[in-house]
Amino acid sequence: MGMTSLAIVTLLIGLSMGGGGTEPLGIDLNGHPVEELAPAGSPAVVLFFTASDCPISSRYIPEIQRLAQEFGPRGVRVWFVYPNPGDTAQIVRAHQNQYAITANAVLDNKQTLVKMAHASVTPEAAVFVPEGTRLREVYRGRIDDRYIALGQERPQATHHDLENAIRAVLTNQPIPPAVGAPVGCSIVTLHP
Repeated sequence: MGMTSLAIVTLLIGLSMGGGGTEPLGIDLNGHPVEELAPAGSPAVVLFFTASDCPISSRYIPEIQRLAQEFGPRGVRVWFVYPNPGDTAQIVRAHQNQYAITANAVLDNKQTLVKMAHASVTPEAAVFVPEGTRLREVYRGRIDDRYIALGQERPQATHHDLENAIRAVLTNQPIPPAVGAPVGCSIVTLHP
C-alpha cells in the first residue's frame, strides 16, 4: 500500500474507535448505529465480510467463529460485516440462526466498512490495530487458501492467512501479507 493510500485509510479509519459525532459505521441487527468497533485497549479488530446468499462465505463461518472464540479472550474484536443491500436485519438474523453465529454483526448499509477495508468480495477479511483513537489496517485478503478459484476447493486449507495475521499482531511480529487473492462473491456496489 502506498503512502497516499495509507494516509487515506488512516484518515477514514479515524472515526472507527469511538463516536465523536461522526456518521455511524453501520447498523446493528436491532437498528441501532454502530459507532465503535472496539473498546479502548483492544489489540485488534477483525472484519469478516460476508453475505447471506454467498455459499463460499457461509462455508467460512465455522472458521471465523473458531477465530473469534480463540482470540476474543485476548481482546480481539471480530465482526461479521454484511455489506450487500439485500441483507436486511431480518435476513441476517435468519442467516445467523441457521449457522449459529455468535460474533458481532453489522449491516454495512452505506458500505463505510467496505471502503475502509477496500473489500471487494465475500468472504474477505481485514485486520485493524488501534493507534490512539484511530485504527490502522494491517491485513486485508483471504481467510486461507481453501479456495483456489471459483469451483476449485481444497479438502482443507494449507495456509491460514487471517489466523497468521492475527497471531502476528498479538505477538508484535511483522504482519504477513495474504499469499493469494480472496475467492468468493462480488460485493454489490451501491450507486451514489
